[in-house]
Amino acid sequence: MTLKIALLQLLPGKDLEEQLKIGMAACEKAKELGADVALFPEMWSDGYAIPQDKAALEKLALPADGDFVRQFGALAARLQMAIGITFLERHSPKPLNSMALYDRRGVCVLHYSKVHTCAFDEERMLSEGEDFHVADLDIGAGTVKVGCMICFDREFPESARILMLKGAEVILAPNACPMELNRLAALRTRAYENKLAVATCNYPKGQPDCNGRSTVFDGVAWLRDEPGTRDMCILEAPEEEGIFPAEIDLDMLRTYREHEVMGDTYRHPEKYGILSE
Repeated sequence: MTLKIALLQLLPGKDLEEQLKIGMAACEKAKELGADVALFPEMWSDGYAIPQDKAALEKLALPADGDFVRQFGALAARLQMAIGITFLERHSPKPLNSMALYDRRGVCVLHYSKVHTCAFDEERMLSEGEDFHVADLDIGAGTVKVGCMICFDREFPESARILMLKGAEVILAPNACPMELNRLAALRTRAYENKLAVATCNYPKGQPDCNGRSTVFDGVAWLRDEPGTRDMCILEAPEEEGIFPAEIDLDMLRTYREHEVMGDTYRHPEKYGILSE
């Protein structure tokens, strides 16, 4: 079984109406490309705009069950394709940086809010998410266990580790920052150390402080019947705007997870007490 993910590396429009129009057209194109899942970059509803004025910020925030988000759920059902839509979520005391994953029937199977907000910068205006979640995503040919981490979550090994321990095989990672050597290395490492795939969707060049280079690391560092190591990076998009599909071989990943030594195989959690103190 394979999982085809389309990374929607798009420039945002000027308002919510344009975001909806651009986003829905991109999902249609992703379906034409044969995608099982279409993934948006971080906080697509407003193009990662975070006003530092509380009233202006709250005006941009949307309810998780509101019209904008639900329209992508309806589109997922119509296209028979999962959609990971990202948005600034209305919440008290402060908004959340969230993603809702709708399955091919239009059911929201995963609702995640960014745990590691960039509180040293503009995201000081946001609340933090409370936990990491894993969902069973039915893609027709079978089911895959999917989790989410958003942008800065990537920098904390605990994010992907918790998702792995909860059973995740694939992590969807909406993003809004420059993807350079060290951030790409962090994504590769999260995939390698947890034996899982990580699909990251960034904004393209032209969006402030972003440069495209969306990636998919499939988590398989070597194969027993092939010499040497293999490159886990099965997709690195260019800087330009576009829709970039990548196909993850889930059968290969699952076989690898059964036999190799990373992930949970030789952990010693009884010795890690300092991590939770």
